[in-house]
Amino acid sequence: MNWEYVQPVRIIFGNGQIKKLTSEIAKLNGSNGLLVTTAGFVRRGMAARILQLSGGTIKQVYSAVSPNPTVEECDNCSSILRDNQCDFVVALGGGSVIDCAKAAATFGLTSCAATDFLGTGKAIPQQHLPIIAMPTTSGTASEVTCVSVLSDHNRGIKSPMNSYGFYPTVAIVDPELTLTVPPHLTATTGFDVLCHAIEAYWSVNHQPVCSTLAVHAAHLALTNLRQAYKHGDDLAARENMAEASVTAGLAFTLPKTTSAHACSYPLTNLLGIAHGEACAMTITHFIRFNANHGCERVVQLAHKLGYEDAEALANAIDGMREDTGMLLDLKSFHLDNTQLEQLIQGSKHPNLRNNPVPVSEQDLREMYESMI
Repeated sequence: MNWEYVQPVRIIFGNGQIKKLTSEIAKLNGSNGLLVTTAGFVRRGMAARILQLSGGTIKQVYSAVSPNPTVEECDNCSSILRDNQCDFVVALGGGSVIDCAKAAATFGLTSCAATDFLGTGKAIPQQHLPIIAMPTTSGTASEVTCVSVLSDHNRGIKSPMNSYGFYPTVAIVDPELTLTVPPHLTATTGFDVLCHAIEAYWSVNHQPVCSTLAVHAAHLALTNLRQAYKHGDDLAARENMAEASVTAGLAFTLPKTTSAHACSYPLTNLLGIAHGEACAMTITHFIRFNANHGCERVVQLAHKLGYEDAEALANAIDGMREDTGMLLDLKSFHLDNTQLEQLIQGSKHPNLRNNPVPVSEQDLREMYESMI
């Protein structure tokens, strides 16, 4: 078996590590930075704290990033970087903020728009501004990946872009930043972590370093997500979920995600379901589907996580979905045949090809019909 492992992001992990921002900017020789964040962090004063920690080196703030960042938001961010000749970027927020910042840090050095690359297959430039990523949720692990997910509502597209240039320079992962995340968001982002780990393990591109990280991340998520959801002030649970998120990010970056993520994009784009919740909607279906079609790695993973078989693992995750208030089906959407067909066709995402068992259009149809 031939494989490679690459992880260029320097990771600083621990409670209170946000204070390292000052020295990290100095290491970049940064003098004219942009803070990319959300209006909520501006309103709650966290953005002001980051500006203070920057020692005056952050000159601009872009806070108009939505939960599913759009190509227009990315272009606006790129324009600020371009017009102000910024020399570094700090991203404070969840995966949406970091994804937007990563793409803008690349596109801002060009005259291109995000639509020139999203869904086009056009090669993404490698040159980019240095990024310091500071995640505030335990979910996407965008702070350690080369992936940026954007939405183009005009074309009905929500899709990931991959580029080595999207890797941040450094990730400051401070679990204390996640203490104020509300329960529902804690659950949705936590299920994204779990799906990253599971899909990385069974991906057709699996390799041993990533598989080891995937098992570690899945175990942490399975044993801490409920506690973090029910008791958001439990710092130990928050630390463990932050660790799970980072290690799951390291696990899936190279093997890539598979079936549950492929299906999540139309579920989010067409129905507005939060990304992690959309992933959770199909992960147990694909655990059973893959196991029933002879995928030995699903059974191996179940055993490594302490379950008798794949069915037991799927049942445990279904129980956790129910306990954390996740959507269990699509009945409440009252989908018509046109919408059903859109979900099926939208799920034929390239990531579907990473699944260890081929998934046909009929397989997708049967899955979605069982949900409505």
